[in-house]
Amino acid sequence: MHSHTLADWRHDHVFLGASHERNERRTWLVVGLTAVMMVAEIVGGSVFGSMALLADGWHMSTHAGALAIAALAYRYARTHARDPRFAFGTGKLGDLAGFSSAIVLAMISLLIGYESVGRLFEPVSIHYGEATAIAVVGLLVNLASAWLLGAEHGHDHHGPASAHGDDHHHHHHDHHGPSGHGHAHGHHHHDHNLRAAYWHVLADALTSVLAIVGLLAARFYGWNWLDPVIGIVGAAVIAHWSWGLIRDAGAVLLDVAPDRALGEAIRRRLEVGEDRIADLHVWRLGPGHHAAIVSLVSHEPEAAQHYKDRLGDLAQLSHVTVEVHRCAGPH
Repeated sequence: MHSHTLADWRHDHVFLGASHERNERRTWLVVGLTAVMMVAEIVGGSVFGSMALLADGWHMSTHAGALAIAALAYRYARTHARDPRFAFGTGKLGDLAGFSSAIVLAMISLLIGYESVGRLFEPVSIHYGEATAIAVVGLLVNLASAWLLGAEHGHDHHGPASAHGDDHHHHHHDHHGPSGHGHAHGHHHHDHNLRAAYWHVLADALTSVLAIVGLLAARFYGWNWLDPVIGIVGAAVIAHWSWGLIRDAGAVLLDVAPDRALGEAIRRRLEVGEDRIADLHVWRLGPGHHAAIVSLVSHEPEAAQHYKDRLGDLAQLSHVTVEVHRCAGPH
């Protein structure tokens, strides 16, 4: 008969996304691209006396800062993944960084909107050739950055199989056991940190495209009013993106139940025969990783591991705690 030692019962609490290290490398590369473009624009604007160049450079600096937050969050989460101070690992750090970046994105949209409204009532002289060239170069850098991040953003950000082994056989209640096999699916498992970085780059690309359209229309058709109007439209779109990210990342940080379907799937698997769930908590631990605490009541209770085995095919579950109570009342 195999005897378990204390080490056999222990397990890691590493709930990072499947592509964590690759996303980190790509984000640092985009930070570098953005920073180089930012420095070039600020230096060029100072040397050649171009306010347009300076303004775009400082605007890009806010995106560079937000992207740096994303990259540092990846690094910190990775290097502290097994730090015991974090009760359920560092998987949520990306959501915290994404939430912070979304706030920055919202502030950028407000600044663009404010500047655009001001220019609508008090038009400023525009150096069309220079401003258009800046916008085109900025767009190319942003498209390259979006391609780097989008290759991951558009595909799988889902967590790997549970870090726990399948040999944690516990005897009573309040046990953390094995669960997931394979990958989770659905938008609830997105890497909000990468999503924030991607949207910062996309927001910059959008402002570049809108600027090019507005500048060309003003230059060739005399529609000077179109440039600030397009700026207002762009600000509204960016504000919409930032609100979506604030809502989704904030929900994870507040442990909002991430997926009604997951809760219902748990109930279907556990409420069999006389077994009934008295209390159920499900929350997200990181990209593709969820935890569940289940309190079960039954007239003929089984061992906790029996109930955890029923949840073994739910790939989203990476950490499960089961508490079992015997019901002495009538059936």
